[in-house]
Amino acid sequence: MCGQYAIVSSIERIEKKFNVKQEPELAFSVNRIVIPGNQGLVITDNEPRLIQSFTFGFTPSWSKKATYIINARSEGDHNKENRMDYNGAKGIITKPFFRKAIRQQRCLVIADCFLEGPTKERLKKPFAVYMKNYERPFAFAGIWDSWKNPDTGKVMNTFAIITSPANKLLAKIPHHRMPVILSPSSYSRYLSTSRPLSDITELLVPYPYEAMNAFPISPAYKKHYDDARLALHPIGQRLEKEYDFKVNEEIKLFGMGELPSRELRDRKANN
Repeated sequence: MCGQYAIVSSIERIEKKFNVKQEPELAFSVNRIVIPGNQGLVITDNEPRLIQSFTFGFTPSWSKKATYIINARSEGDHNKENRMDYNGAKGIITKPFFRKAIRQQRCLVIADCFLEGPTKERLKKPFAVYMKNYERPFAFAGIWDSWKNPDTGKVMNTFAIITSPANKLLAKIPHHRMPVILSPSSYSRYLSTSRPLSDITELLVPYPYEAMNAFPISPAYKKHYDDARLALHPIGQRLEKEYDFKVNEEIKLFGMGELPSRELRDRKANN
């Protein structure tokens, strides 16, 4: 599953990466850990040029109460064993909670990394999972809906992250599930309302493990939800060897902080 993730990129960087603009009244503080019930940044199929802020925790429009479902299994009720080699039906399309949203209300969920722990210890032993080569921000495959509170009349826009079986990197943590991560080339395809459903479900697969990495962080990160860069400080080696070379030949383990511009130029010159 994916219940917590981080956004550290600036709104300006997100706008550039996804070729979008923030909605006029967007009120969102970046550099934070997004947890269920919080606001997260999304790009929806009905507003594909806008960054919007929705509640993390899906409630379908027809529900009598808020449900806050954070994840939707791509396999639905299939693959209960969470086999990594599963290649069968995408049961999400028949689940009553999600069958409308997966057809008509899809979104990109913007993130810089996500947090996961071993299946047993969970986030008592957390890892920050990220994309290699500073490929961030990136996007999870999401679904969204608008729910009206019958008592207050207030409308709440909500979303969930679609999950798949783990890839080989997540299996090293070890964890049995992972969020569906979309490649940039598939963003427009995923948000398209004219594509056949089969074109969408083909995207709901584990991301290539070779493009990802992870490092352990302190369980005390929960004290710093509002300062993601502090929360995501590495306390150990990455699961896969990965080196950042500086001009002075010092090897440094980077967390989620931004690379200084001079150092970034030096790295590019040496590659």
